[in-house]
Amino acid sequence: MSTKPKLYYFAGRGKMESIRWLLAAAGVEFEEEFLETRDQYEKLLQGGSLLFQQVPMVEIDGMKMVQTRAILSYIAAKYNLYGKDLKERALIDMYVGGTDDLMGFILMFPFLSAEDKEKQRAIIVQKATSRYFPVYEKVLKDHGQDFLVGNNFSWADVHLLEAILMVEEKKPDVLSGFPQLQAFKVRISSIPTIKKFLEPGSQRKPVPDDKYVETVRRVLRMYYDVKAN
Repeated sequence: MSTKPKLYYFAGRGKMESIRWLLAAAGVEFEEEFLETRDQYEKLLQGGSLLFQQVPMVEIDGMKMVQTRAILSYIAAKYNLYGKDLKERALIDMYVGGTDDLMGFILMFPFLSAEDKEKQRAIIVQKATSRYFPVYEKVLKDHGQDFLVGNNFSWADVHLLEAILMVEEKKPDVLSGFPQLQAFKVRISSIPTIKKFLEPGSQRKPVPDDKYVETVRRVLRMYYDVKAN
């Protein structure tokens, strides 16, 4: 039996993508089972694997874990990406919470109408440049270190890079006013495990397309229209 973590989700980003990022950053190989039919989802439900009837679900260390934040916290702690003490862990939680909030504006973007996508794009860029990126820019400038917390590579760095790249997909020059973040992006992207994950052929998923949206809607029976934030 494989000892690799096994991820159950769609063949796309969604809430699972941050889990893929963190495992990859830790240098951990993982397997994936992609949900393509309602029957697959029903089987997981009927088998009791989905504690709250939701994916993502990750099989790891003999557990079937759900709830994205719980999964990420476990992986970060297991692979020494969660700080050296309680104070550093609190800082990591705060910074991850911020990038999580920013990613929330992007998560449902693919499910919006064309008109709402343009509105949401403007909201994403505005929030990133006025609320979130200035915080990380100041943190890096004030302590003058390579990483966000304790001058050690952590979950906070992984999550921030993921968020930066997601926003750049909406506005390529979004970091033009943030020199610290520009340098941070280059620095973190050069870490061997991250560099490997960013290369073609990795398990990193592309920008969600119409096929991904249709699959999610069909499997989860999402018959309602998503509105812009």
